[in-house]
Amino acid sequence: MSPTLMPSADICDRARAAKDARFDGLFFTAVRSTGIYCRPVCPAPTPKRQNISYYPTAAAATAAGYRPCLRCRPELSPSANVRGGESLVQRALAMIAEGALQDASIETLAGRIGVSDRQLRRIFLEHTGATPIAVHTTRRLLLAKQLLTETSLPVTQVALAAGFQSLRRFNAAFLEGCGMAPTAIRRQREKAPSGMLSLRLGYRPPLDFPGLLAFLGKRAIPGIERVTAGSYERVLGPADASTWIRVTADPAKPELRLEISDTDPRAIPDIVRRVRRVFDLDADLRAVHAVLGESPLLATAIHKRPGLRVPGGWDGFEVAVRAVLGQQVSVAGATTLARRLVDAHGEQRSPAREGLDRVFPAPAALVDAPLENIGLPKSRAATLRALARAALDGRIGFSAGQRLEAFVESFVALPGIGAWTAHYVAMRALSHPDAFPAGDLVLQQVLGATKRLSERETEACSQAWRPWRAYAVLHLWHLAGDLPKKEKR
Repeated sequence: MSPTLMPSADICDRARAAKDARFDGLFFTAVRSTGIYCRPVCPAPTPKRQNISYYPTAAAATAAGYRPCLRCRPELSPSANVRGGESLVQRALAMIAEGALQDASIETLAGRIGVSDRQLRRIFLEHTGATPIAVHTTRRLLLAKQLLTETSLPVTQVALAAGFQSLRRFNAAFLEGCGMAPTAIRRQREKAPSGMLSLRLGYRPPLDFPGLLAFLGKRAIPGIERVTAGSYERVLGPADASTWIRVTADPAKPELRLEISDTDPRAIPDIVRRVRRVFDLDADLRAVHAVLGESPLLATAIHKRPGLRVPGGWDGFEVAVRAVLGQQVSVAGATTLARRLVDAHGEQRSPAREGLDRVFPAPAALVDAPLENIGLPKSRAATLRALARAALDGRIGFSAGQRLEAFVESFVALPGIGAWTAHYVAMRALSHPDAFPAGDLVLQQVLGATKRLSERETEACSQAWRPWRAYAVLHLWHLAGDLPKKEKR
């Protein structure tokens, strides 16, 4: 197996013995004597070393004939290497997580990546221990296992949520992949609460949840989102079929709690994926800190905020619009403009929750909108209309798996869009870990210390932090916030 997706056997041994949550999802332990595979944090008695094998993914363990553990529940593990990156495997994994194989073939996925389907299978087997189809199928079955364990959804709705149109095919696939029938999982669980869905979302600690909420709270769009000291709320879906979600942190476990009300079961995978992106739950901060920590400045920043993540955005077009609104104005000023935009061009929800009563405008609603009326300069209003037109025409997109350079090139081709905006959108909408807006004034000042660096000097300074420059951006922004006002000036 490739070491890029799994630590060495010696590290796996030590992590498993210590039940180290920082390695959760980076490898799985398969026990030959029981035929099951576990997370590194499994509370079961530690098996003898000669009875175990390590696998880089749950799909690899499943392909080898093992079934998921009922105690540690591998479905709760954060994913490894699905966060946007430049390698072929990372791009393909991100596309699969977004549902690329739900209705399309392996040949279509390979075409999007730019390789043959045979080569894609070979590379996947080398790096993940399983084929792309096996990875996709395992993701679906583990989600189904979680829904069967944690919710009261009928089995037919669980099958729909997992992407199966036939209950018979779902039952057969679940039995083959998990070693028991869906009804058997239901009989072994504790009674799940009825009504609102509540799901556990695991992550590798540390995670600065209050810091994420603070960042999101300053940029929350009124009528769409609400952020408190301990929770994130949002409404989504069409105006006449709204879904409400709330995300909170579990104080005792490295998990977030996701509550979902009034939704089509088929929307659950997408909601879970977006929440994981917003809170960067699949990040491997060990790998990030190993690179950034070589810089004394960033080592200081990491020591101050070891759980800092890169906050994602719920919707790519929404992030892009918000970024344009924020050009040359403060964060508070951009939030005011966003509120005016939603009030003027966002549909009213019916029925609506108090304070969460709007739909963010779709590109079609902004193509010919008189955006100057909300207080935008003519040039910026024109940029937003051009952005909406490009999104409608397919000249720009926010799907997973895009190369950073290609995305930036397509984005800066729009009038009024520069490299800063393109990299900011890539960082938050695509979750690209290497996005770096070198033209950012704050970055130039913090890195320059006694003088402001040029954009070229800032870009050169960042090369040592690849491929995790987006994390460096967040750390440097926070360092700037720590400076006394006199030094900021």
